[in-house]
Amino acid sequence: MLDPKFLEGLSAQISGALAATPAADIEKNLRAMLTASFARLDLVTREDFEVQKELLARAQARLATLEAKIAELEGRRQP
Repeated sequence: MLDPKFLEGLSAQISGALAATPAADIEKNLRAMLTASFARLDLVTREDFEVQKELLARAQARLATLEAKIAELEGRRQP
């Protein structure tokens, strides 16, 4: 049976070797480039969009209620 310490050591060595390769640098640089590009696009997250969508729906419902009340009050005033 394999020693768990040996497997942990081997895993650490493999992780260290992969981290030292140019692939890690390329991935890091690509992430930085994409992050900078997205920042310039002025995008919002899906979560922020959904929150704003819900707020707009509530505001529209409230506006419809207020418009109905105004119409009702205007109808009462006319002789």
